[in-house]
Amino acid sequence: MGSHTDVPRPRTGSGARPRGTRRWKPKLTRRGRIALWAAGTLAALVLAGGSAGGWLYQRLDGNINASDIDDKLGGGRPVNLSPGAKNILLVGSDSREGDNAKYGKDLATMQSDTLMLLHIAANRKRATVVSLPRDSWVEIPACERADGTRSAPHHFKINAAYAIGGTGGDAGGAAACTIRTIEHNTGLRIDHFVTIDFQGFKGMVNALGGIEICPRQAIHDKKAHLDIEAGCQTVKDEQALGYVRTRYSTGDGSDIGRIGRQQEFMQALAAKARQKLTSPGDVYGFLDSATKSITTDRALAGLRPLHGLASQLQDIPQDRLTFLTVPNYPREVDIPTDKANISWQYPHTRTLFTALAKDQEITKEQLTAAQPIAAGSTRILVLNGTGTPGKAADVATRLRTAGYTVTATGNAPRNAARTTVTHPPGMELHAEAFTSRLRTPASPQASENTAARVITLTVGADYTGLFG
Repeated sequence: MGSHTDVPRPRTGSGARPRGTRRWKPKLTRRGRIALWAAGTLAALVLAGGSAGGWLYQRLDGNINASDIDDKLGGGRPVNLSPGAKNILLVGSDSREGDNAKYGKDLATMQSDTLMLLHIAANRKRATVVSLPRDSWVEIPACERADGTRSAPHHFKINAAYAIGGTGGDAGGAAACTIRTIEHNTGLRIDHFVTIDFQGFKGMVNALGGIEICPRQAIHDKKAHLDIEAGCQTVKDEQALGYVRTRYSTGDGSDIGRIGRQQEFMQALAAKARQKLTSPGDVYGFLDSATKSITTDRALAGLRPLHGLASQLQDIPQDRLTFLTVPNYPREVDIPTDKANISWQYPHTRTLFTALAKDQEITKEQLTAAQPIAAGSTRILVLNGTGTPGKAADVATRLRTAGYTVTATGNAPRNAARTTVTHPPGMELHAEAFTSRLRTPASPQASENTAARVITLTVGADYTGLFG
């Protein structure tokens, strides 16, 4: 790829896209996806009164599946830098078990169709929802399978983690492997998870009598079981599910475009829920469908803790709710043969997750302030300062997998306790972007004794690899 810096601005929730691809501008909402919890709050208040209400409350409460995942998460997790804040993983699951088998007979494991992180600030005065595109190319750490075996660490799409942990239909294992993967690639500690599958989504839409959509073009997608014409229309059941799942048959065919449709659909669903759920019967039908297909961690299971979560979100002002997408660009910019996945953009991604870990406010503007640097435009010389034979070659292999151009490997003049990054004058942006991806803290230093336009990574005894 050379050493140029002329690469596209990163994609974020603002809809920025690389040059040469079709522009997509999602209509992001203020409350959007989390507004559904408001319906849960209403239901808890309505159903809590009276003996019949108490019985219905208990029934709905019993619908929610709980899963113990602590033992599956293992050790070495990120330190919780802000104990008062909450980070909740939200998963839209397209498990092919039971009634969901019609959506893909060739898939024997559970799949994650949508991944989002909900960050609630410690002061409960702001919240951030971050979408993690399912085509994100990341490192998936070793995870425990249902049969007791462990998978090997490897790079793949981020949603593969859900399938690895979900062998045998184990929603808790699927969530645990996904949490391990997200923590491994972001450095952010996850506190809770919530998953909902296809049938639960359809049930909620059907309980509301369907949702109106207004596609600009006809969509005919066999994979998504969708066949609709252009123009405004009300969809429910299979059509509603197909609309939020369709990808290749509309727009630019990207997962980023699908995220936009899902956001808009959830906005409409939340608005109709607030309008329609005005009687105990309506509320019960809606939540009966939702709770039957929800799985959470043990601490969050039940209407009471979910009611508490909803109450916290309702108190947050609309202008303090931020919706973002992990900054990214097509991986083919770094690996020309990979036209199916995306890479996370650094240093923007590090800025995002460091802010969330420290419970600091983050905006779209902050994620576009720095010059984007593609990994493939960064040339790196790897020197082994550990004294361990083969260490430089091993690190070089991992850097190439991440998209970097490794010019050569060798041994450092002396053993190094700490990992260092040096660069020639004029390569500050490349060095800062690369250093932001290191798990080992390091400050890039300018040096006249380095090759032209090549960054030197001296691997010290403290080296622990890359994020992503």
